[in-house]
Amino acid sequence: MNVEQLNFHHLRYFWAVAKDGNLTRTAARLRVAQSALSSQIHQLEAQVGHALFRRAGRRLVLTEAGVIALGFADEIYAAGSQLVSTLEHGRRADEVLRIGAVATLSRNFQESFVKPLLAQPSLHLRLESGGLADLLRRLDEHTVDLVLANRPPGPELSARFRCRRVARQPVSIVGAQRLSGFRFPKGLADRAMIVPGRDSDIRSGFDALCEQRGVRVRTLAEVDDMATLRLLARDSTALALVPSVVVRDELREGVLHEHCVVPGLFETFYAITAERRFQHPLLDAVLTRDEKELLEPPLAHEPTRRPAR
Repeated sequence: MNVEQLNFHHLRYFWAVAKDGNLTRTAARLRVAQSALSSQIHQLEAQVGHALFRRAGRRLVLTEAGVIALGFADEIYAAGSQLVSTLEHGRRADEVLRIGAVATLSRNFQESFVKPLLAQPSLHLRLESGGLADLLRRLDEHTVDLVLANRPPGPELSARFRCRRVARQPVSIVGAQRLSGFRFPKGLADRAMIVPGRDSDIRSGFDALCEQRGVRVRTLAEVDDMATLRLLARDSTALALVPSVVVRDELREGVLHEHCVVPGLFETFYAITAERRFQHPLLDAVLTRDEKELLEPPLAHEPTRRPAR
C-alpha cells in the first residue's frame, strides 16, 4: 500500500469506532448511517489488507492489525490537534527544543548555554552536533531551532538567518607545567605548541599575530576538536593555544596553568536562528542572557589571570 493513497476519512471513522467499541453508538454520535460507517471501515480494511475488528458478542474488538492501526491513528490525530493549537496559540514550552552546536565548539560553553534550560520542569531538550553548513541547512528546514557556532554564516547566507554574538572569550596560552618569566611572544620561540586547525578563526588570527611579531612557532599538533585539544594540553608538556572557557576547570584545579592571554585574540560565540512566526517560547530567555553568565567567570579562589606583556 502506498501511504499517499491512505484515505484519512476512512481512518477517522475507524479511530472513532475503535474508541467506542460499538458501531451503532459511534454512528449515532457522528450522525452517519451505520451502513455507511461500516462500509468506510471495510474499505480501509481492504486497503491495508487486514481485518481491523472482530466481533465479541455485541462489541467490536480490535485485531492485532487493528491495535497497530489505532496506535498510528492516535499519533496522527494528536499531531493534528497539536498543529491546530500551535497555529492558533503558538508553540508550547514543553515542546522539544532542538539546538544544534558546531562539533568543534567548546563543551563547557555548550553546557553553560543550556544549563538554565535544564531547570525547566517541562523541558525536552535535544542537543545535536555537526558541521556548520549541515546545521544551517537543518535550521532552514525547521529541524533545529537554534545553531551555536564560533563563526557567523557566510555573506551569501546572512539574509536568510539571524546571527547574534552572545559571548566573546579571550584566547590563552596554557600548559601543564609552570613557566617562570614567560613573556609573549618571545616565550613561544622554539617551543612545541598544540594549536587549533587551519580552518579555525583563532588559528588564522594567531598565525597573523606571530608573523607580525616575527615569531616562529613549532607546531606539534593541529587539532580541530576543542575537547581533544584540552586533553592533549593536559597530558603533554607542550603549550596549547586555547580559549580559557575550554579549560576553565583545569585552570581552576591547577591541572593547567595560564601563561598569558594572547593580546587581541578572541573566540566569538554566535547564536544563529531563522525567521520564525512560531518560535519556541524558551528561545528568548536563552538569547538575552548576560555574556558573563554564559562564560561562567572564575571562582574567587581561582588564580588571577595574567595578561600578556
